[in-house]
Amino acid sequence: MRLTSNRRASKKLALNRLALPLLAAAAWIAAPTAAITQPKPAGPTAQATLLGQYGDWGAYTASPNGQKVCFALSKPTASSDIPPNRRNASNVVYLFVSTRPSEKVSNEISVLITGYAFKPNSEAGVAIGGANFAMYTQNDGAWVKNAAEESKMLDAMRNTGDMVIKATTSRGTQTSDTFSLKGLSQAVDRASQECSG
Repeated sequence: MRLTSNRRASKKLALNRLALPLLAAAAWIAAPTAAITQPKPAGPTAQATLLGQYGDWGAYTASPNGQKVCFALSKPTASSDIPPNRRNASNVVYLFVSTRPSEKVSNEISVLITGYAFKPNSEAGVAIGGANFAMYTQNDGAWVKNAAEESKMLDAMRNTGDMVIKATTSRGTQTSDTFSLKGLSQAVDRASQECSG
């Protein structure tokens, strides 16, 4: 069952607070072997567990504040900016497909950016094969604008090789991020399986 658009809007800020610890955990888990020798971060980030790596996607689970969350996560395989080079290595973009059983949310598609914000009252455009979708943005996050299209968007993602997300930052930079969808289906299925029991 999906949250209505109004209920989803009221959850946005809370989801961003939840996503950041999960991202830190995912980044730590996905770090190169040399970085793994570093001490594990304390707090909620220590709770994330890599369930499996599938192509360019990872499946994870965590329980921040005792609430189980399962998600598939990927980073772009290519990025570009207009004007060029406005983002740097600290401006990471993440694409999530999340399930939160306690909120009755299943396979919610979202984007989280780090180090900058989206332009206020703007939309991000998503191209997947021949299909186009809109995402509404708020601060550092973006979600599918029309909840009724979310399952169609996920189906398109499962049946295509890559997707492109175009957006505008709060500084006016036009961004384009290409995500490989190799391994998406397996990662989403594994994350969903983990949260179904």
